Amino acid sequence: MPWLDWLSLFVRWFHVIAGVAWIGASFYFIWLDNNLRTPPKWKQDKGIKGDLWAIHGGGFYEVAKYAYGPEKMPETLHWFKWEAYTTWLSGFALLIIVYYFGASAYLIDPSVNAMTPTLAISLGLGLIFGGLALYELACRSPLAKYPLVFGICLVALICAVSYLSTQWFSGRGAYIHVGALIGTIMAGNVFFNIMPNQRKMVAAVADKQDIDPSWGAGAKLRSLHNNYFTLPLLFIMISNHYPMTYQHPQNYLVLIAIMVVAAWIRHFFNLRHVGTTKPSILVSGVIAMMAIALWVSWPQTVPVHTEAAAPSSKTTQVANKTDDATSIDENSAAQGSTSVTNERVANLIATHCVSCHSRTPTDDIFKVAPLGVVLDSWQDIERFAPQLVRRTTVTKDMPFLNKTNMTEEERQEIAQWFAQRQ
Repeated sequence: MPWLDWLSLFVRWFHVIAGVAWIGASFYFIWLDNNLRTPPKWKQDKGIKGDLWAIHGGGFYEVAKYAYGPEKMPETLHWFKWEAYTTWLSGFALLIIVYYFGASAYLIDPSVNAMTPTLAISLGLGLIFGGLALYELACRSPLAKYPLVFGICLVALICAVSYLSTQWFSGRGAYIHVGALIGTIMAGNVFFNIMPNQRKMVAAVADKQDIDPSWGAGAKLRSLHNNYFTLPLLFIMISNHYPMTYQHPQNYLVLIAIMVVAAWIRHFFNLRHVGTTKPSILVSGVIAMMAIALWVSWPQTVPVHTEAAAPSSKTTQVANKTDDATSIDENSAAQGSTSVTNERVANLIATHCVSCHSRTPTDDIFKVAPLGVVLDSWQDIERFAPQLVRRTTVTKDMPFLNKTNMTEEERQEIAQWFAQRQ
């Protein structure tokens, strides 16, 4: 449906813009807080705890942080919340548009776990909001008083979700659900803790009441969690462009390893902001990323999932797998000589698409099926039929650069076949 593509485009575009604003503000305030310096005596007498001077865009800026708060609450106080809220709302909308409306193509992989779209969506929502509930319970429990133990438990939660999602969903769908959980936790930190505590602080200052230190400490802890989540989440956001990660046989280990290394590299910059530079962290992080890349790219034999009746020859695999589908389509084929049979479509796919879109691609460029779309069997073709028809007959951007020289007549045959099925 073209309208769905346009909706996906605009929502994705907005999601990226909102995400840049949120992460940019987060990184800036982490840097700002870590670079405040002890102010002169006259500023301290006014209650200023730290200050910072900067130059940007042709002007000088003076930033001050109060130990308690200003003597009088300003009429205009800037809050930083909608960056987080709009990022989450647009991201969740994108999850629904791409992975829930298109569950049969992008969320469900029958070779991993055959299930109905309703069950798959239910499991996805359970992972996201169930994981959020566990995180919130842990943060509000005595466990939060022991940072090391809490951190280990949090890593264990993310690892468990990574494993479960890859056992339930397609590789691409699994990765995006881990990202959705992390993004939901981050937005939840803003909504459930940071903003309520900031409102309490503002009310206390306005009423000249004491500020409970736990308000600021709790908000700062959640901000720290968000800080370490940022780089892993950014990787997941772009991972759908790199199928060699989510299509790897141990894709959950690939995801966990990259997230851990990304958080480790973020730790280097956090330390650097407070004046501690440890190049060993950055160097070890880069070496670890190179090791992951070598492991993921190492040549391996990937078994081809075939149906029991499939012949041994790979070149005729798709075409000869259509016996069942052809028998289903006998009535359509008998309606007239102009009908396009399933066998004909399977032959077209085998000729023009399977060199790239296979579990074992033979293309000279694509060594992993782009976007995880595999068309080795008739079941695969049925699964991706709407996307296949749209890309070959509407946008006509597939085959890629028309490397296999699909003709206009062949594109029309595919379009006619799809119309017959409606």
